[in-house]
Amino acid sequence: MKKMILAVLILSVTTASAQKISANKVPAVVSKAVDQKFPDAQALKWERENDNFEANFKDGLKNRSVLVAPSGKIMEVETAIGTASLPAKVREYVSANYKNAKIKEAAEIVQASGEMNYEAEVNGMDLLFSSKGTFIKAVKD
Repeated sequence: MKKMILAVLILSVTTASAQKISANKVPAVVSKAVDQKFPDAQALKWERENDNFEANFKDGLKNRSVLVAPSGKIMEVETAIGTASLPAKVREYVSANYKNAKIKEAAEIVQASGEMNYEAEVNGMDLLFSSKGTFIKAVKD
């Protein structure tokens, strides 16, 4: 649980400082890691997040965001999902705590460790949940 919270905190801090960069500024080992894991990736857009790199792209019908360390290690993969794919517990939490609000975007996040979380964007906040749908924290989007 502590590792999950730490990963979420790192993600929230790095997300706040993302800067768009051109593909030629991405180290070869980083772009190669994404190319190998996602050979069908299209329309790659890169951002620098503190010391890491984030690739945003379409992979078939899925929108993905991949956080990669300068060493080429993939740290997390975020895949956009429909709100109906969120666990019922997540949707119930949003209904109970954000009256009349709609989930704008939803995602499944898989850490390098294999740990999986969910994210729901509501009222300009990213709400983070465990794989079982337990609320973890809210981060300003």
